[in-house]
Order: sequence, then structure tokens, then C-alpha cells
Amino acid sequence: MKINGNFQNMEKNYLFAEVAARSAAYAKAHPEKKLLRMGIGDVSGPLPAAVVKAMKDACDEMATKEDFRGYGPYEGYDFLREAISGYYASLGVTVDVSEIYVNDGAKSDAGNIGDLFDRDNLCLIPDPVYPVYVDSNLMAGRPVEYLRACPENGFLPLPQMDTKADLIYICSPNNPTGAVYDREGLKAWVDFANRRGALILFDAAYEAFISDPALPRSIYEIDGARTCAVEMCTLSKLAGFTGVRCGYTVFPKELERGGEQLGALWLRRQSTKFNGVSYPVQRGAAAAFSKEGLAQAMAGIAYYKENAAIMAETIGSFTRYWGGANSPYIWLECPGKRKSWEYFDYLLNEKQIVATPGAGFGPGGEGFLRLTAFGDREDVLEAMDRIAR
Repeated sequence: MKINGNFQNMEKNYLFAEVAARSAAYAKAHPEKKLLRMGIGDVSGPLPAAVVKAMKDACDEMATKEDFRGYGPYEGYDFLREAISGYYASLGVTVDVSEIYVNDGAKSDAGNIGDLFDRDNLCLIPDPVYPVYVDSNLMAGRPVEYLRACPENGFLPLPQMDTKADLIYICSPNNPTGAVYDREGLKAWVDFANRRGALILFDAAYEAFISDPALPRSIYEIDGARTCAVEMCTLSKLAGFTGVRCGYTVFPKELERGGEQLGALWLRRQSTKFNGVSYPVQRGAAAAFSKEGLAQAMAGIAYYKENAAIMAETIGSFTRYWGGANSPYIWLECPGKRKSWEYFDYLLNEKQIVATPGAGFGPGGEGFLRLTAFGDREDVLEAMDRIAR
């Protein structure tokens, strides 16, 4: 018996687990201190009322023999897939119901989608970026190359003449930097992928935070994307589903590799390893895409965006930062050229503020720090006052 030796190629602890461990240790040692948690991107507001009602009604259905539901379709119930298709239509994008696969959050699919691909495929991953992209491929023994994202390119790198890749990860708005590709930038990647026969794995988890109507919220707004891109999204940030868990991934019918339709392969994978999302949760998700549900969800997003604006004003007074305008994250340059974990420890021990060190998002994140705008307004104001002092 042998363990998977690829785990030796990874950091010992997952980034957010390490942040939580250090924060817990400080809280235990200093119970008299109030910690303000602005590290992990977890929402603080309640679920939209329309979602709660739909989930309660669904639970009532499950209490009767006539309306009880057991195992659901592996790809998700049609009522939810139709709601998601309608949401895309509101963005001016055509996505057929049959191209939508419901999941328990974008993180799951981002980590599991590698099951479809050979271990020899070269993964091109922006640096810094969400750790799951890197870690899941390292677990599988797949080669990973970093694409440098930095202040000089606005943390939005583009393909170059010598760029090589089979699987390309793009997150826009980006986690952690908050940077958002414009149409020209995404078009460059779509054209590159189609020329090379590569595949773009596009994470649109934060699309609802985009305020600028000129910026694309789906990669399928870009001509040619349907032959080279899979899009993953989640209700975690749109409707506060971090504790409920529901999302979706889109595989266009035109998307084929090696003579196989990727959507069909994904359904085969899901039907083997995934039993779907519960009926009450899917009813709640469908309600989130209703007119009433979306209005309530966007009110919550507006609250977080106001938090981000408050944070940006304070942070911008003493250091450079990115994000905030179209993202729930502030990506700041550590003052005094401090290292990421050094500044993390300073904020934790001196200001009792929990942040996320940029180095945890990849080598290119060294010297930066991520703050999240998902907290309560009172905590955000207090945290900015502590930092300002």
C-alpha cells in the first residue's frame, strides 16, 4: 500500500486552514481581545427571504408521501437549470438548459474537473490565484506553470507568443486581486485557446459584483468561447449560499476534445462520484434567480460593495491597492515592503484584524495581503479605524 506521493509537492496546510489555526491560537491566548475577521471570504448576511421561503416550502413537500423526493437527476432538476438559463439570458448570453450541470459549489467542480483530463496536460495558472486550482492539479500529478500577474500588467496577464498550455485557469473577477478582464483581454485568451486546442476553465464566482457594464460577466459573451471554455459559478457570493452549497458548471455542446463531448464525459463522471444537490437547496437556488430573489440578493451585494468602498478609502491613504470596485476583495501592497505573513502577524497581534497573506495565493502574492468586504458594517468601520491609527 502506498499513499499519493503528490501530496508531498504541496504546502503542508491549506491556506485558509492555516489562517484559521493562527487566528484560533491568538483568540485562545487573548480571550479579552475582539478579533475582526476579514480573511476568509465568507458572507455575513442572511439568505434572501425568497430563498428561505422556497426551502421551507420544499421541506414541507418532503414531509408528505405524495411530494417526497429521493435521489434527484445527476445534472440537477430542470426547474433550477431553467432558472440558471434564464439568468444567462438576462446577461445577453444563450446557454441551453442541457448545458448546465448543478453542483454543491464552484470549489468542488474546480477541484474535480481534472478527472476528465490526462495527467500530462500542462496547466497554466495565474499567480497569485485561488489555491484550489494549483493544489488539485498537484494532487493529480499534473504539471503546473505559473503565469505572472503583477502590478505592471494590472494582475491581468495575457498570452504571449511563447505561451504554452493545455488547461488554462482564469478567474474574473479574480480571487484574490479583484482584477477583472475586459472584453479584449478575454478575447485574447479565447483566440489563443482555440488556436492551440487548449481548454479555458473560467471561474465566474464573483460575476455579480461587476458594476461596470462594459466588463463581461460571462466568458460566453466573447465570440469563440463556446468551443474552448467551461464556465463555473456559484450562489455562495450571489445569494449567500456559503453555508447552503449550490452552484453550476456550463459545458457548451460545441465543446469537444479527443472526439468526445466534454459535457457527456462530465455527466459520466458526476453520475459515478456525485449524488447531486438536495431538493430543498435546489428549490432555494431557483428562488434566488427569481425577480424577487435577485432583487434581494443584489441588495446584499450592494451592502458588501459599500463595505469595499469604505475599505478602499482607508487602505488607499497609505498604500497601493487593487480590487474593490468590481470585487468584494481589497488586494493591498504590504507597507514598508513587509512580507505577507509578517504583515498578517502584525495586523493579528497589534490590531486584532484577521486578513489573508498574499503569499498563500502563490509566489507572486508575496508582499501583498487580501482583505474581504463580506463582514458586518460595524466591524468594517472598526477595522479601518484600527488600521488608520
